Amino acid sequence: MPQRERLDFIRQIVAEDVLSGRHGGRVLTRFPPEPNGFLHVGHASAICLDFEVAREYGGRTTLRMDDTNPTTEDPSYVEAIARDIRWLGFEWDGEIRYASDYFGALYRMALRMIEDGFAYVDSLSEEEIRAHRGSVREPSRPSPYRDRSTEENLDLFRRMRAGEFDDGKHVLRARIDLAASNMKLRDPLMYRIRHAHHYRTGDEWPIYPFYDWAHGQSDAIEGITHSFCTLEFQDNRALYDWFIEHTRPSSARIDRVPEAEGGGGEALGSWDPRPRQYEFARRNLDYTIVSKRKLLLLVEDGHVSGWDDPRMPTLAGFRRRGIPPDAIRAFCRQVGIGKADNRVEIATLEWAVREALNQRAPRVLAVLRPLEVVVENCPEGEVDWIDAPYFPRGADAPPEGWPETRKVPFTRVLYIERDDFAEEPAPGFRRLAPGREVRLRHGYFITCRGVEKDDAGRVVRLRCTYDPETRSGSAPDGRTPAGTIHWVSATESVPMDVRLYDRLFRVSDPAGDAEGLRESLNPDSLEVLTDARGEPSLAEDPPETAYQFERLGYFVPDRATRAGTAEADGGGEAPDGGPLVFNRTVTLRDAWSRRAKSDAARDADSPETRARAADESSGPAVPGIDSAREARDAARRADPALQAAFDRFRDPLGLPDELADLLSGSTESVRYYERAIRGGVDPAAVATWLVHEVRGAGGSEGDAGALEPEALAELVELVLERSISRAVAKSLLARLVEDGGSPREIVRREGLGRIGDAEQIREVVQGVVAAHPAEVARYAAGHTGLAGFFVGQVMRATHGRADPAIVRELLEESLNDAT
Repeated sequence: MPQRERLDFIRQIVAEDVLSGRHGGRVLTRFPPEPNGFLHVGHASAICLDFEVAREYGGRTTLRMDDTNPTTEDPSYVEAIARDIRWLGFEWDGEIRYASDYFGALYRMALRMIEDGFAYVDSLSEEEIRAHRGSVREPSRPSPYRDRSTEENLDLFRRMRAGEFDDGKHVLRARIDLAASNMKLRDPLMYRIRHAHHYRTGDEWPIYPFYDWAHGQSDAIEGITHSFCTLEFQDNRALYDWFIEHTRPSSARIDRVPEAEGGGGEALGSWDPRPRQYEFARRNLDYTIVSKRKLLLLVEDGHVSGWDDPRMPTLAGFRRRGIPPDAIRAFCRQVGIGKADNRVEIATLEWAVREALNQRAPRVLAVLRPLEVVVENCPEGEVDWIDAPYFPRGADAPPEGWPETRKVPFTRVLYIERDDFAEEPAPGFRRLAPGREVRLRHGYFITCRGVEKDDAGRVVRLRCTYDPETRSGSAPDGRTPAGTIHWVSATESVPMDVRLYDRLFRVSDPAGDAEGLRESLNPDSLEVLTDARGEPSLAEDPPETAYQFERLGYFVPDRATRAGTAEADGGGEAPDGGPLVFNRTVTLRDAWSRRAKSDAARDADSPETRARAADESSGPAVPGIDSAREARDAARRADPALQAAFDRFRDPLGLPDELADLLSGSTESVRYYERAIRGGVDPAAVATWLVHEVRGAGGSEGDAGALEPEALAELVELVLERSISRAVAKSLLARLVEDGGSPREIVRREGLGRIGDAEQIREVVQGVVAAHPAEVARYAAGHTGLAGFFVGQVMRATHGRADPAIVRELLEESLNDAT
């Protein structure tokens, strides 16, 4: 048993119960998810608490599916939940339990509550019940049906059970206290009529219990001793206790219920053991949402590829991204259990991931953005296989089954990272440049002797020589090269598609309605690199091996896809064919904090801003200012024109403070923005693209590379008039920043426009529907949430160009025809 003084408040409660002999020292917890979606990072905290507390005190944990809503639940979610819990490292006691197994017991207890005068059938409509509800200052008005006789209530409830009434005709309510300060106690609903097919009980039950009635009684039936839930259910605890205290265990006939361990007698509330509910606070993760409704919106709108998209905060998404389960458990332990809701920096999770992967991820060489290097003094056709360690010196022993080294091929033609070469290197640049020597990781010293460019002036090839005497990584004469870079053989390496995943949202606390959520999305959350290359050992290693690509980050093979093949479902494995596909799990360091510092340094380092800030007697020069926002504030204090622009952008243009601030921090950004909106394009849309999208494409508010302000306005117009999709626009933007040009002309010339031809889209829709008969059958059975799956498949097939409104309309038509 853990030392008490180091325990969180939940463990203190359990420790005291065990020491006092309550429940005979027995500890039985449960994890009760509803099978209507995938588990997410919020569930991980609850899972760890339920299972680890029970294990620490010699107890057990059950898994119960809270399946009381027949229209949203599906056996595929049951399978996904079970798979994710096992993957997280936990095993429940016995078989999976189901609240639907207790429908008979719950019904029998409800009948007895009617006999005892604690429940009645109400015939008010949902709207009428709401109108009678009152407020925190006013008591609820009694329903005119509240004083029905016991006989009438029993007759109506039995007829509800027999299926005689339509949905919404009656409900069963508990008779408690219409003036209770806790609104949960004002005659809460226990049962509603719903003629819907249940995935386990079929059409047996036309009535279904509400959560508050089924939850506590299921705990009691199972013999749960400690029921943990989040703080949002704190007010529900009084109702949980009331139901426990006003039911008779004998009426449940527990001996008829599978896996039931609870007991008790005829007396009210005589449950043994008597379960109790304890609430703990949520730990909300930055840059993340865990609302199933909002996550479903992201899936249905095609912002992510599915519930297991590696950007999603689901456990399936984490697994596919390569986050190891022990990192999630370590993260949950680190953030702990508390009594007040709190936000947790996502850097905490990323730190736990790096810590876990650093201990066991083999180091390999990969190049994401290749630049060809011809080693002119290396014989053609010769392959020099160099021994390279999988793990750094001084590291722990390699994981079981891994050798200490592998062979890396050195050949005449190599690839290096494009960013590792600079024709005109800036001060402090320590990588390859004309006439400069660098060390190849695990290999020779090479020196750049020449540069080849294409017609556009872009470097396409380097001519180098190598020193054969430096194979060991050091020179006989003791010279030290400028730096070390990674590389792969051009002829012996394997092709890869690499997906660089980043945070799904660009703000730390994404909130608001659907539109606000969409605006909070990080446009750079996914970058796909199709020309990457990796050392040959990558093609031979076990699937799902997590690697550290040296100098780049941690990566894992995508378990659901291979390039050029269709995606599998959430539990599928990669089919054969196509290049290897790797997902980036996490960078080697916190890229976001480095990015923020870089932005601040860039804003603070302009000569104009430095000069103005130096004149400020009230504060230090800009390099000493702590943040980029303070640097912009200082610039506005020093220059009235910038302050006037800030005020003008807010009113009359109506920009939010964040955008007005970023666009008025320098004369260059003000000029650029005002040129872009001169033609009458929506100012807010241009501002959003300039601040969020241009920066992501390599530019900034005041320096958009080759992208002229008028071209940006043209691009935004194309999006607003729905001529192109946002996905196409973002792809096009990167080219415009680099090379310039007219967006309309490029779209016309390359056929990038949105597909608005209904017949063309109909052909794709019909093909998608025909290719997924199992999903069509589930949709026909009432699982309408699968509409988002079909939308995503169509958008993927059209490379994001199909008009979503037409897609949804045609899908509804096609699915109805198919069913």
